Amino acid sequence: MPDQSPPSPTPELFSWEFAANPYPAYAWLREHAPVHRTKLPSGVEAWLVTRYADARQTLADNRLSKNPAHHDEPSHAKGKTGIPGERQADLMTHLLNIDPPDHTRLRRLVSKAFTPRRVAEFAPRVQELTDGLIDRFTAGGSGTADLIHDFAFPLPIYAICDLLGVPREDQDDFRDWAGMMIRHGGGPRGGVARSVKKMRGYLAELIHRKREALPAEPAPGEDLISGLIRASDHGEHLTENEAAAMAFILLFAGFETTVNLIGNGTYALLTHPEERERLQRALAAGDHGLLETGVEELLRYDGPVELATWRFATEPVVIGGQRVGTGDPVLVVLAAADRDPERFDGPDTLDLARRDNQHLGYGHGIHYCLGAPLARLEGQTALATLLTRLPDLRLAADTAELRWRGGLIMRGLRTLPVEFSPPPTGQG
Repeated sequence: MPDQSPPSPTPELFSWEFAANPYPAYAWLREHAPVHRTKLPSGVEAWLVTRYADARQTLADNRLSKNPAHHDEPSHAKGKTGIPGERQADLMTHLLNIDPPDHTRLRRLVSKAFTPRRVAEFAPRVQELTDGLIDRFTAGGSGTADLIHDFAFPLPIYAICDLLGVPREDQDDFRDWAGMMIRHGGGPRGGVARSVKKMRGYLAELIHRKREALPAEPAPGEDLISGLIRASDHGEHLTENEAAAMAFILLFAGFETTVNLIGNGTYALLTHPEERERLQRALAAGDHGLLETGVEELLRYDGPVELATWRFATEPVVIGGQRVGTGDPVLVVLAAADRDPERFDGPDTLDLARRDNQHLGYGHGIHYCLGAPLARLEGQTALATLLTRLPDLRLAADTAELRWRGGLIMRGLRTLPVEFSPPPTGQG
């Protein structure tokens, strides 16, 4: 095979400077090394897929398994390819780690909670949560807030807890555990694994309590954990461990993506004032069409998931002309694919009215994000309400001072300091 090594210098990946703006490095990889083998910060070696056409094909290729058992991993890499702590907490049997037919069975069970009708029924609760959080951080009259801590983070946590059926009095515990889980190394050593273990223990207890109290017939809008229990008790063969793992991954995958959608989306709007004003004018006129296309564009332009979750080749596979060996890990770089000039006109330009926008922000194929309708609802509600209630919202820090969270899969800000004119008394 001829030498396919790229011209030097290969840009440095996964540094703090890279995290602040990875897009120039991804543009280099798309052009010079579209399927690039690299050593990750964990020490694991993996292939990065960066072009849109290759990414879309890879996401739908059934020769690439989601099951970590297919990873031909050396001893030093053991357990470094998933969510920290999920192995120790016996939470591996969830949708991000399994293939058909088990994936098909479990996805069918939980998909009922995310139908357009069910999500539409949940819209008033999302609006209530959104308004309540804005009321809270504007109440003091200071005119300042950290939109990550005060708004983008708690909104999806409380929403997914409501959907799962976590009692209100327990939801602050979930908020604490989730906060530790998204610090990605910013908290105490081993803190993520401990939080995962605590969450696992709580979910097992909650499933047991709900099973004991489950009514004979489901009530309208029954919570998701009760629905999973009902399925497992009526021949769908869902074990208690699978139910706990399912609840865990819905929380884990369903909240950090939305934290980042709201945070990254607000940041993009605040740093593109013409597009932000365009959206505010449309909202003021009662036109929500630009909000819908705008959220899709924010997902494409600087989305919440930088790399799709792990895949492992079950046999030799050729991706973009590059041979990938059996057992090799493959990571599709969604952030690179979604700015591929071969697929998107003006890919580095934020255009809220972009129409031809089949971005990969929620994946593609059988692992397409199950919670995408809920995330879209939360993103649209959060951004529309922020821009309407706080029309002069603005950054309260220089963009160079902002820091992005570490971590391989997700892309999100640690903080987002903002200023605004306090609303008149009685209006939040």
